[in-house]
Amino acid sequence: MTRQKDGAPHILHLHSTFAAGGKELRSVRLINAFGPAVRHSIVSATPDRMEAAQQILRQIPVSYPTDFPSLQGSPTPGRLQKLARAMAPFDLVLTYNWGAIDAVMAHTLFGEAMKLPPLIHHEDGFNEDEFKRLKKRRNWYRRIALGRSSGLVVPSEKLEEIALVAWEQPLGRVKRIANGIDTKAFARKPRPDALRGVVKRKGEYWVGTMAGLRTVKNLPRMVRAFAALPGEWQLVIVGEGPEEDAIRAEADRLEIGHRLHMPGFVPDPARYVGLFDIFALSSDSEQFPISVVEAMAAGLPVVAPAVGDIADMVSEPNQPLITRPGDEGGLADSLMALARTPALRAETGQANREKARAQFDEKKMIDTYRRLYSSAMGRDRLA
Repeated sequence: MTRQKDGAPHILHLHSTFAAGGKELRSVRLINAFGPAVRHSIVSATPDRMEAAQQILRQIPVSYPTDFPSLQGSPTPGRLQKLARAMAPFDLVLTYNWGAIDAVMAHTLFGEAMKLPPLIHHEDGFNEDEFKRLKKRRNWYRRIALGRSSGLVVPSEKLEEIALVAWEQPLGRVKRIANGIDTKAFARKPRPDALRGVVKRKGEYWVGTMAGLRTVKNLPRMVRAFAALPGEWQLVIVGEGPEEDAIRAEADRLEIGHRLHMPGFVPDPARYVGLFDIFALSSDSEQFPISVVEAMAAGLPVVAPAVGDIADMVSEPNQPLITRPGDEGGLADSLMALARTPALRAETGQANREKARAQFDEKKMIDTYRRLYSSAMGRDRLA
């Protein structure tokens, strides 16, 4: 395979995982928006997590190479050289999060000698091993690895600060692009049976969330904060992951297992987010969660800890409902205040909807990414 300057651009995506999480689904939206005139190859450091691929439009030319060198392993010179050589045939390399950082290092070490295509790295946040404190060794590694990248994309002000200070990246390399969504799609009222396996019944109210069921999301905390709400309230957690049993066990311990619904991962949240009456997060770490923007576009009030950019994302009327990180009692109080006051839910939700439409529509995001990727490849326009 050789690079073709005049043909359809071929973009290589190197992901830490291609499960259906925020960064992966944003990547899918961009792939779909660029259309069939752009080819894509997608590699995941965890090959068994490829659920986001189901959302790529059928007319998009996309492949999933099985012979690409593993993104995991010790960064030995031989392994990094193999990674570099595998990037050579493409027109642009896009890497995502720490799980793909060895490919970034390989590009910096061998890019000039091998005449590799431009590389843009994306950082969206941290897992359990770094959400409390960044690791010095990883900071050092990122500083070196990113040295020859064409850009470092971050979605939040917090990550922008980390990139500039902790990773010592020059201002011109760091690009902050806020996550965006199709806000109009979330304005539609869903049917009561729109969420697979769970039907919203008359007289019910839902606290809902969408999240990977991972430790960093701390969903047992959500269960505890929800537990005191009146019996007509139900807790709906959409997502899949290794913490499912722990979440169910906590609900059973508090004797609210019959009010907890976990339908697993369900695609196309625009079809069902509007069934929620309150959107809630209980995470220990976030940056700029797309799920919050989706909830805002659906006209929902948001209860969440003040991690990442969440406090600045929501509307001004919603800000008092954002709690201190780790404040489980505050989370419960915010949920109870909204549960008891329908007018507060309506007013806060409407303010969120207006802010989402004004600031977080996906057109601006897509246009910004299109310009960035085109510029990196020296093209006037990407698709």
